[in-house]
Amino acid sequence: MENNDRIHPESLKDSPFADSPFEMNFSDTPQTPETPAQETPTEDTPSMTDEPVEESQPEETDDSDFLALVSKEGKRTRHRKILFTCLASILIVAMIVTGCGVTAYYMAQRHVQDTNQLIQVINRMNQKILSLQQEIEDNSFTGNGNSISGTPVPTDGLTPGQVHAQNRNSVVAIANQGVTTNIFGQTTETASAGSGFVISEDGYIVTNYHVIEGATTLTVITNNEDEYPATVVGYDEQNDFALIKVETSGWTPVKLGSSDDLIVGDQVVAIGNPLGEITNSLTVGYISVKDRDVTIEGSIINMLQTDAAINPGNSGGPLFNMKGEVIGITTAKYADEAVEGISFAIPIDDVADMINELLEDGYISAPYLGVQVTDAADGVGVYVYSVEADSPAAKAGLKKGDVILAVGDYETSELAQLSKVLRNFEPDETATIQVLRNRQVIDLTITFGSKYQPAN
Repeated sequence: MENNDRIHPESLKDSPFADSPFEMNFSDTPQTPETPAQETPTEDTPSMTDEPVEESQPEETDDSDFLALVSKEGKRTRHRKILFTCLASILIVAMIVTGCGVTAYYMAQRHVQDTNQLIQVINRMNQKILSLQQEIEDNSFTGNGNSISGTPVPTDGLTPGQVHAQNRNSVVAIANQGVTTNIFGQTTETASAGSGFVISEDGYIVTNYHVIEGATTLTVITNNEDEYPATVVGYDEQNDFALIKVETSGWTPVKLGSSDDLIVGDQVVAIGNPLGEITNSLTVGYISVKDRDVTIEGSIINMLQTDAAINPGNSGGPLFNMKGEVIGITTAKYADEAVEGISFAIPIDDVADMINELLEDGYISAPYLGVQVTDAADGVGVYVYSVEADSPAAKAGLKKGDVILAVGDYETSELAQLSKVLRNFEPDETATIQVLRNRQVIDLTITFGSKYQPAN
């Protein structure tokens, strides 16, 4: 830009820079600044006076092209964002679907597992319900020992109710239809009743001999009041023991225990048919005495004494310990107005061998002497008034008029005692018999024979 105006010094009089130490030359003639020496141009160097060289000007850019480029890049960016958004959405949806599928699978598995557990719980509940129903059925009759308001359940045994519930189907009533003949030769039909208990699934039943004595017809009556005809297998009159048979199967047998294991004071339960009318009646008591000798119809029988009530009709029934095992056969009650609470039962150990013999052989073997005896006149010993020919007694030298004082180590002071003593010996066993003959005591050696009582 060309500057044609000149600045005069007068115009700077009032300048704020008037007092400046720097001197400025404001002459009318402008001073030309020194021009640096310049090289003389050569032929190769263009002269400044030559045609002026046009200065390079920046190329002008079209705004419309720029805006178009920006718009195109913006569209590409938006397309990428949309694409990324779609891909992200698809991925999220896939993850959600996969997660739902996995969740559904595990939920299904859990449902199956829960269902199986529920089925198991239902099955256990059904079993418990059935068990409770059985207990209710048992309780409706005897309480099965699970008394709500009664006897607590012992830790080492059963309650009387439990003993009864476990064995009521094994105890039966026995009806005896018979015929008796009086001294005038007249016959009379008789009827009596007793009890018994099942010892095998095929219908063998134990009872007393006097329950089946003289029977023409025997009928066994169960707890359900079913009736079955029965026959006699065998018996031992001296021990008041008999075995009968019902020709049906599927019976529930009792479990036999050991009477030798009892002690005085043990609790016992009697189940039977008292008075021939009250089926499966229960009485409870304790062992009062063991090894009590009781004389019944001229025969001494070793007995258990108990205070459990045993009435007519109970005879032949079982006496249980508190484990539910039979330890005796109820057989008689001592009847006296001045005495109460004395009842008896045959120890099961005394007849166990007889039961086995009858089951295996059909008869009971016993030691046999071959003599007819009675009580001695002076009350000491057993008087022999007859000796069978060729009998074990005859072979041993026993004679009519002898008084038997002892057999082996056992004294025989009376007739009833002799029967009891002989139970300690077996057929074919040898023993010493001590007898009184002509006021002298002599010893004889005898080998017992064998006798048996077959079924009627």
